[in-house]
This record gives sequence, structure tokens and C-alpha cells, in this order.
Amino acid sequence: MLPTVAVALLVWVTAACGGGGGEGEGGGEAGGGDLTIGYIAWDENIALANLFKAELDQRGYNVELRQLDVAPTWQAVAQGEVDLFQDAWLPTTHSDYWEQYKNQVEDLGVWYDQATLDIAVPSYVRDVNSLADLKQHADMFGGTITGIEPGAGETRLVETKMMPDYGLEGTMTLQKSSTTAMLSALDSAIAKKEPIVVTLWHPHWAYSRYDLKDLEDPKGSMGEAEELHMIGREGFGEDFPELTKVIENFRMDDTQLGDLENAIQQAGSGQELTAAQQWAEENKDVMDEAFGSLPKQGA
Repeated sequence: MLPTVAVALLVWVTAACGGGGGEGEGGGEAGGGDLTIGYIAWDENIALANLFKAELDQRGYNVELRQLDVAPTWQAVAQGEVDLFQDAWLPTTHSDYWEQYKNQVEDLGVWYDQATLDIAVPSYVRDVNSLADLKQHADMFGGTITGIEPGAGETRLVETKMMPDYGLEGTMTLQKSSTTAMLSALDSAIAKKEPIVVTLWHPHWAYSRYDLKDLEDPKGSMGEAEELHMIGREGFGEDFPELTKVIENFRMDDTQLGDLENAIQQAGSGQELTAAQQWAEENKDVMDEAFGSLPKQGA
């Protein structure tokens, strides 16, 4: 649904090898500390997967990260070939996958509960505070809403629901290209302090880097807030009881997640883990609270 910046989706062919199975030694997890985390190329998932790897590697786990597309991720968890997926959007966005696989996976809980699809403008755009204001001020934005990929769920929602609801058809056009292009246009407009209106979502690092405001949605066209769940393969809780307790209690707020995503974006491609490790060191109190109860593997 939410493609991210400068990361190509990889098509993954189901591998013959499984996830973290087998007996551990030295009083560790039954899974032996070997853990495969599947992640999709959405900013919040890239951030969380690398943050967990950074923290778990320090505690004696052997964490492998696999980047997949959305459908293969759910399939891999259901088949036991991936142990953990941390970015299940429920109850709406990933509802089809949940209905298909809910009896083959374990819902390990919610770590973020304000995931929303939004239309945003820079805060200096003073006369537009609601989606209902767009029609009157369409000329301010050149009649354009700067959007993302044509196949994105938000793109379909804006075209088929939001724009008709607010009478924007024939007045404004949704410019479809890519998330990268949208963010580049947003950055350029803000540098020049020009008006721009974009499709965006929470959580996203843009809210940490720029002073933005989400337009009010009195008609509810963009939908309700969703929850981000962590999903484990069948047997995850039994094989990783200590880690499961950590996961069930894990939370991140907008500020923490936005700062982490922004740090990863600024570090650049290939430096995601290094950036996550550095962020964890700079936020040691947060990490100690989240992971402090987790015993070191083999201890």
C-alpha cells in the first residue's frame, strides 16, 4: 500500500529453508536464537526491522533480515519460512491477507495504533486547513495534488473516494508518479516556500523533517486510523517466549519512530543498520526499557 523512498521491491521466490527452529542451548529460547525477520519496503518497517536486528544481535540472537513484497511476506510467515513480520496494517489495509492466513500465524500485538492515510500541506499554507478547502483554493496548487505510485492503496482511495466526496473532480488532478518523486517535489516546494499538497501517511519520517499539517477530513473519506501489528509464524510464542513478551509490550510513538526513520533516510541506502544502531545508542533509555528484560542468548 505504501511504497517507500528509493527502495525497490524485491520479488522473493519461496526458499526451501525454514525460519528459527530447533532447540537452543544454555537456557536460551527454544528457537536457538536464530531469527528471520521479513520486512517490506515501507519506511516504518525498514526502520523497525533494522532496530530489532541491532538490539537482538547484541543479545546473542542471530537475526537475518529478508526484504519481500507484501503478499510473499504474509505467505512466508504462514508457511514458517519467516519467523516475524512487524508491519501488518489491520483491520483494513491487510484484511485480505489476514483472512487468508489468520489460522496459520500468531498475532503478537500492536506496536503503533495511529497509522493513517493523509493529505498534507506545509504549515505555512495558512488558508487551507481542511479537504473541504481544496476546491476553493485549487489554483494555489496549480490544480494538482502531488501523489505517489498509481498502484498504491492511497492513490486508489484519493481518486475513488476523497476527490468525489469533496467535489474535486474536474477541479484538481492527482499527479501519480512515485513516492520518491512526491517527496522530492515536497522538499523543493518547502525550500522555496511554495504551496504544495501531497498524499502522505503516518507514520512517516517527513513529519520529523518538515513542518507539515494534515488536512482535516470532515467526511471521513481517508478512513479511520489503523493498528500496526507484529505477526509471528505458528509456534513463535512457544519457541521464543522471552522475545514474545518483549514484542507484546513494545511501543513506539510518532516522535521516536519519525526520528528513527529520518536518521535512516539521512544515512542513505545500505546504511540502514548502522543508522539504527546509532539511534539505539542515542536513545539507550528507550531501548533499555523495551529490551532490558530480554536475557542474552546462551547465558
